[in-house]
Amino acid sequence: MIMIDEQYVDSLYGEDADLMRAKQGIAAQGMPDISVADGYGRLLTMLVRMNGAKEALEVGALGGYSGICLARGLAEGGRLTSLELKAEYADLAKLHMTAAGLGEKVDYMIGDARESLARLKEAGRRFDFFFIDADKEGYPIYLNYAIALANPGAVIIGDNVLLRGRTTNLDKAGPAVQAVRAFNQQIADDPRLMSTVLPGYDGLAIAIVKSS
Repeated sequence: MIMIDEQYVDSLYGEDADLMRAKQGIAAQGMPDISVADGYGRLLTMLVRMNGAKEALEVGALGGYSGICLARGLAEGGRLTSLELKAEYADLAKLHMTAAGLGEKVDYMIGDARESLARLKEAGRRFDFFFIDADKEGYPIYLNYAIALANPGAVIIGDNVLLRGRTTNLDKAGPAVQAVRAFNQQIADDPRLMSTVLPGYDGLAIAIVKSS
């Protein structure tokens, strides 16, 4: 049997009880199996830690898998603000975060992420780290809000930027595909950002907001 690269990498690591609990809880509730890939979850924790982030923002909580990964990397006293459209998803995410010993590190904002981001901007909030993993049609909007809310040197991450091959399939031109292509192009071209895109799993865009 020949393993694909991602399977081989994941096989190097043992099961993580907190993340497995989150996965099982998501499945038990019939929620979509769209949490960040295991390998990228580990990367999120590392990048948050390397960034020294104290204020992180995620767009899309789902069942708390990515929230656990982000909160684990936060600096002492750090907090995660999590935007989630559905209250029942946020409730499950908080349950899993609490079981992982991280419940006190997260605040949830329920409702349309665009409205939540506008409120955060109006309140003058600033963040050191952003993880975008929500409706793909909103990606360009979420990116521009992230840049506006970013402290200098902040890291911005976008998940699933290859859309399981649809992004690179020129025969595909639906709203989500066009939005993700625009997001990727801005990540690559925006002079305010340093960036790269990792093609593994389903694609991960990583950008740093320049200091000047």
